[in-house]
Amino acid sequence: MSADQLSVGEMLLVTVPMARTLHLEFVEITPERAVVVLPDQSAFHNHVGGPHAGAMFTLGESAGGAIVLSAFGDQLARAVPLAVSAEISYRRLAMGAVTATATLGRPAADVVAQLDAGERPEFPVAIEIRRADGAVTAEMRAIWTLRPNG
Repeated sequence: MSADQLSVGEMLLVTVPMARTLHLEFVEITPERAVVVLPDQSAFHNHVGGPHAGAMFTLGESAGGAIVLSAFGDQLARAVPLAVSAEISYRRLAMGAVTATATLGRPAADVVAQLDAGERPEFPVAIEIRRADGAVTAEMRAIWTLRPNG
C-alpha cells in the first residue's frame, strides 16, 4: 500500500513513533471528530496504576493531529500543520483504557480562507479524554497552525 492510500490513522502510526509506541488505536477520524484509544497497558502506568500523564497527553495530541490531518489533508501541498501550544487539565483518576475525542474549534472553511488570503491561520482543537465508564479524566486544548510552504 502506498502512502497516498493509507488512512489518516495508518499514516500517523507509520510516521509518528510515539503513536506506535503507545499502541494507539485510531477508531474514528473525520473532519468533524477524531476518536483515539489508549489501551490499558501496564508498561505505561503511573504510580497509582492508571495511564501515565505523558501517555494521556500523547493520546490527546494524537487525536488532535488526526482531526487536523482529516480536515486539512487536502492543503498539505501548500501548508504544513503544526501544533503551536497545548494545555491539559487532569480532572479525575484515569484507570484502564482511555479514549480521546477531538473536535475543531473553528470551521475548517474559515481556516482555509485565511490560508487563501496569504495568512498563517491558527485554530483551536478541543480534546476530552474519558474512561470506559464515561467519566472525563482530562480536558485538553491545543492550538494548531497551517504554516504555508516556502
